Amino acid sequence: QVQLVESGGGLVQPGGSLRLSCAASDNIRDFVIMAWHRQAPGKQRELVATITRTGTTYSSNSKGRFTISRDNAKNTVNLQMNSLNPEDTAVYYCAATKHLTVPYKFDYWGQGTQVTVSS
Repeated sequence: QVQLVESGGGLVQPGGSLRLSCAASDNIRDFVIMAWHRQAPGKQRELVATITRTGTTYSSNSKGRFTISRDNAKNTVNLQMNSLNPEDTAVYYCAATKHLTVPYKFDYWGQGTQVTVSS
């Protein structure tokens, strides 16, 4: 059973930064796509960023402020979040799949990590 474990969430002031990390039980090279999603209270879960062997994509809300990256040595996928604002407050989830479909369907999910942006 594949396990994804997120870490790095917390409380940060507006304008601040956080770095989330997702550790996988399987070699991350085996995943064709990994991603970060988030879900704010009372809202639907939304895709924040994806990473494949060939590139990255970002939502309109994260582009220019967030950076997704892979660390093959540590077997993690990370999300660097800068210029955070209260609208970024949400539970952030790591997701992955070994089978690429359109639209994306993620087979593995982490338990989530809370990010709260508040003064």
